[in-house]
Amino acid sequence: MHTHELLVTAAVGLLTALAVCTGLVVRFKSPKPRVREESENFYASIDEKRGRLGDLKQPAAVDLSIVVPAYNEEARLPVLLEDIREYVEGRRQRQAAFSFELLVVDDGSRDRTAETALDYARTHGMRELKTVRHVINRGKGGAVTQGVMSALGRAILFCDADGATRFSDIDALLAQTRESARADGAAIAIGSRNNQALSDTVVERSHVRAFLQWGFHTYVTILGVRGVRDTQCGFKLFTREAARLIFPNMHVERFIFDVEILLLARYQGIPVAEVPVNWHEVAGSKMSIVRDSIQMALDLLAVRLNYLLGNWRIANHA
Repeated sequence: MHTHELLVTAAVGLLTALAVCTGLVVRFKSPKPRVREESENFYASIDEKRGRLGDLKQPAAVDLSIVVPAYNEEARLPVLLEDIREYVEGRRQRQAAFSFELLVVDDGSRDRTAETALDYARTHGMRELKTVRHVINRGKGGAVTQGVMSALGRAILFCDADGATRFSDIDALLAQTRESARADGAAIAIGSRNNQALSDTVVERSHVRAFLQWGFHTYVTILGVRGVRDTQCGFKLFTREAARLIFPNMHVERFIFDVEILLLARYQGIPVAEVPVNWHEVAGSKMSIVRDSIQMALDLLAVRLNYLLGNWRIANHA
């Protein structure tokens, strides 16, 4: 066989293998979000045992919705709740009419996460706190999406339950969305742990986490998500208009959901701004460094392929 024929055969074999691998990734790694159970349409608070959740399609009813995805977080959650309470009290001293809701989305926890949240609410008279229980664990992305889809705020923030980010940094994100919003009001501001050199914010993380974040950022850039240095910080703010364009289109329910948010924002021309935040590493993470890193890499590839191949189409729900 001539050299030319060998090269053609090798090229055909390589393309065939690539097509097979692409098909396998799309077929077996594409996320398939489950439909809500009837009980997941309701919340509990210190005033109501079974209140019906709001709907993102409805007009805004409060200034701010705070969505906290929580899975087995009874130990870490009170720190965040205290940080939020202190922020709200300070905000109301400056703006007496400020209104908010706090949605703690218990993602199928096996501990007392929901009870811990309600106990805190009773102790401090926090009537704005609502707990939502998932019958079966969805994953962090699923918990965030379900919470945002039920939010009633003009602005909607999701933040991690560990309290790693100083909550008062939300003011910088709110200011950024006001500055960068499109004519229709859509804007996203995301906390960043990589911009501390540009400000006086403080970031404390282990060398292992820093190396993994660098590697993940490189992989994300290769797959076409450019212009964002920290895609994974669990502190992201959306105007209601932006949330309506993003979250009804979400597919991913695991850790890689942040990247799908950014892809959807880019496809729809929604401005995304990174804002430096104060962040420190908190013990008790639910992530397995090796297992979840591999899972995230495969999930991201599946997400990118589904959008590139047109399997997932973006609907305008604004």
